[in-house]
Amino acid sequence: MKKTISILGSGFSALAASCYLAQQGHAVTVYEKNDSIGGRARQFKSNGFTFDMGPSWYWMPDVFERFFQDFDKKQSDYYELVKLNPAYRVYFGMNDFINIHDNLEAIKSTFENLEKGSGQKLQSFINQAKSNYDIAIKDLVYRPGVSPLELITPKTILKLNQFLSNVSSDIRKEFKNERLIQILEFPVLFLGAKPSKTPSFYNFMNYADFGLGTWHPKTGMFDVVLGIEKLALELGVTIKTNSPIEKIIVENKTATGIIIDGKIIQSDIVLSGADYQHTETLLEKKHRAYSNKYWENRVFAPSSLLFFIGFDKKIENITHHALFFDVDFDQHAKDIYDIPKWPEAPLFYANFPSKTDKTAAPEGMETGFFLIPLAPGINDSEALREEYFEKIITRFEQLTQQKIKNNIIFKRSFCKNDFVTDYNAYKGNAYGMANTLLQTAFLRPKLKSKKVRNLYFTGQLTVPGPGVPPALISGKLVAELIQKSLRS
Repeated sequence: MKKTISILGSGFSALAASCYLAQQGHAVTVYEKNDSIGGRARQFKSNGFTFDMGPSWYWMPDVFERFFQDFDKKQSDYYELVKLNPAYRVYFGMNDFINIHDNLEAIKSTFENLEKGSGQKLQSFINQAKSNYDIAIKDLVYRPGVSPLELITPKTILKLNQFLSNVSSDIRKEFKNERLIQILEFPVLFLGAKPSKTPSFYNFMNYADFGLGTWHPKTGMFDVVLGIEKLALELGVTIKTNSPIEKIIVENKTATGIIIDGKIIQSDIVLSGADYQHTETLLEKKHRAYSNKYWENRVFAPSSLLFFIGFDKKIENITHHALFFDVDFDQHAKDIYDIPKWPEAPLFYANFPSKTDKTAAPEGMETGFFLIPLAPGINDSEALREEYFEKIITRFEQLTQQKIKNNIIFKRSFCKNDFVTDYNAYKGNAYGMANTLLQTAFLRPKLKSKKVRNLYFTGQLTVPGPGVPPALISGKLVAELIQKSLRS
């Protein structure tokens, strides 16, 4: 039976859900508060430079392919991919960096050169990570988090001990070189928690890294947004920007519509891909499934301080993706998760898409993106932003042995306050809720409202969790849940 479905937000999960729901035959309209679609994956252009505002790592290409296959399409029908080599570089000090190449054999050689015997250990570690990946990404994450029984399969029973140990301890049992340890701990940071708080099972992220490689859409991550938008439009979805939702209408404990600019839009089903906590503030208090105390007690992934920079020259001694681990990794993690504060000496990430995509910057120039992970809810001011830009750009110059400050011709920052303003993000978080043991699968906020019929949620604060591939999966899960509910 054809239903009228209103979707809040146009991030990856919302766009994915719109495609599945339109495929089911429903009349689907996406409402986006900002003037551009994409949510955190928006793009902006200025002075000839092109900037992806959010996600910049394209991992798990198989998940994207599976998404398009659900519509009898291919990823290549919508955008082109380039595999990066090196995938990324990790700086540990002056003239001290490691390149992670685009194949496991080369990475094993890199490991072996730094720690005798570590090449074979890495092979064993990645073999187990691949086994976990096959269970998690090909099966478990495509379950809706309705029941704990979803996690109990013959394969997961054999992996039970991996839910009771953590990624950090497992890595440190096998590897002694601190540089190799940090490289292996890095991928799980995408899940939003410290490696010491992330269940061992999540080492499948290492297979996503070393086994499947790092890719880049030809002209940026926004290519993916445009690709899914094109698919959605082909399926009959309507997309409206500059449409902030003022209220979700509930009658007899059932969602019946939304209000935009004072106008009522009747809806058989309301689906929010916007921030979960914010969405519930659009309901009367009695209809909210989660209290303020609930959200206060969750472990949130970090917020971020971002800088979008245009340089009037090419930057040397740098790769497309670069991680700067030349300071204390553990101390920065403590400053995010344990005693939240601005880090004294921050780790940071730099991304130069114009190294791969020549359209990202004018000829002879460079587009740069810098990111410092921060505790959510932290104090944010222009003065602090400037202070930290000076810290990281000074270190960048030292570690890459070049002067670049005077070559900056465009600069824009984005931090906690902007995440709140632009995305209604709880505490200005950038990545959602961390995938800790007690915030996994059925222990995350539900896809379906527990108090309001015909109200659903999708995205990084619900199942399966943070990241672009999980967002696509979340969109599929909620669409299936809606279809199942309509059949019952």
